[in-house]
Amino acid sequence: MRYRIRHVTEYNYPETVSLCHNEARLNPRSTTRQRCVQASVSCEPGAAYRSEREDFFGNRVSFLTIEQPHTLLRVVAESLVEVLPEIGQLDLGRDTPWDEARQRLDTELSEAMLEARPYRLESPRIPTLEVLADYARPSFGPGRPLSEAVTDLMARIHGDFEYDPGFTTVSTPLETVLEHRKGVCQDFAHLAIGCLRAMGLAARYVSGYLETRPPPGQEKLQGADASHAWFSVFDPERGWLDFDPTNNLVPMDRHITLAWGRDYTDVAPLKGVLYGGGESHGLSVAVDVTAES
Repeated sequence: MRYRIRHVTEYNYPETVSLCHNEARLNPRSTTRQRCVQASVSCEPGAAYRSEREDFFGNRVSFLTIEQPHTLLRVVAESLVEVLPEIGQLDLGRDTPWDEARQRLDTELSEAMLEARPYRLESPRIPTLEVLADYARPSFGPGRPLSEAVTDLMARIHGDFEYDPGFTTVSTPLETVLEHRKGVCQDFAHLAIGCLRAMGLAARYVSGYLETRPPPGQEKLQGADASHAWFSVFDPERGWLDFDPTNNLVPMDRHITLAWGRDYTDVAPLKGVLYGGGESHGLSVAVDVTAES
């Protein structure tokens, strides 16, 4: 399946911004299950200086410096992506028991294991909390296949937590989400990752998009009109496996991967520093994902 994606971000400032430096992670990754055919990031006012690089996690980063005074900043990212379904992800006959996966992460020194180990550690938005281990344990009986255990955890989060876009912000602590049992896709991904790390597993945060048009007869998925988030867990035999707790499903050909990291901090679509602008600003984001025949 091919998708055309247009992601528009606008910042409105009450006072003039004289200079700003921005990092954008808005170019989709190319992976084993998707190919970024083309991608571009532009801004108004135009950038006086720009560069492209890969960050520590392999995400594509656009650096934009704007020197023209402005009260409105508009950043437009456009891309064309081919996505293939993740065939056989939940074939439990090939699955590693979760406790064996944990033990292998402890002892094996292969390149894949060493690359996965940092995703077992706490990160800026996902602290080590005993309550996370308490919540996770019912899903992780001894010898239970990893995908089966993670699927159960995902279903429990989907059932126990309310999707409430007005309750949290990007800075809401995970403890608040746990206490009130509500949040959005970002919160549910952080929660699942924290639970998996509490069980000694490697898990990472994935940002991306969902196709905006549901198939005939199906309801529209939550998060389809904005950036979406889910998580991946590391299986020593099959690599990274994706799960979407917001919609209680395994990402297939309707999920488009943008970036991944330890948590949202590593993959924020747009961040930066500025001079001026006043004490507050307005922010609007519009995302359009269109499937091509």
